[in-house]
Amino acid sequence: MADRATGADRFRDLHHGRAPGDPLVLPGPWDAASARVFAEAGFPALATPSAGVAACLGYEDGATPADEMFAAVARIVRAVDVPVSADVEDGYGLAPKELVERLLEAGAVGCNLEDSANGVLKDPREHAEWLAEVRAVAGDRLFVNARIDTFVRGVDDPAAAIERAALYVAAGADCVYPIGAPVGVLPLLRSGIQGPVNVGGRPGEGPASAELRRLGELGATRITFGPGLQRRAERAVREIAAELLR
Repeated sequence: MADRATGADRFRDLHHGRAPGDPLVLPGPWDAASARVFAEAGFPALATPSAGVAACLGYEDGATPADEMFAAVARIVRAVDVPVSADVEDGYGLAPKELVERLLEAGAVGCNLEDSANGVLKDPREHAEWLAEVRAVAGDRLFVNARIDTFVRGVDDPAAAIERAALYVAAGADCVYPIGAPVGVLPLLRSGIQGPVNVGGRPGEGPASAELRRLGELGATRITFGPGLQRRAERAVREIAAELLR
């Protein structure tokens, strides 16, 4: 992997100057082997999914010990020559300095940070202050994707997501991710949010390229898949296993 500062700059540049129908597509590798597959296919960067990595390590989503998650990210980074951003949930309770140090030690060029814990939304202003501390420690060495959990925590009003986005962008977030946002509200979110917007893709729902292009036209700057790709691969393995038993 190239030096981290260069990798972070490369990763940040991928998010800007994109045409509406040309979002940045970031597959989510769950281990070194899947990372190599995606990199060799030509994707310019990758974004690990915490749930997919958890499944690979034998944990439920949200139950992976921090040490094991950072070690898994490091193995993925070592396996490829493209920038890798890491989903580190809500930061595992780590102070900003330690969180940044551990991400950089793993070789990550960015991180995904959630604004809820144990199923409960965090106070947005307090979370913004924490994000600002992360940014102050990281400087330009990490691309910060601030996940907004309002939609998945039962708050359907897009205004709530837009309000949180404004706070997080002001705190230094490079991108925001209103996870679970209905496709129909993407144009509204796009018009109300400054900077790049991450949207979750759903692999397997129709022709992939057309669906990704549509999400880009609706407002997605970049598209990630959470554990969707890992779960699709798991289904394929189940089919192979069933064939072996016939």
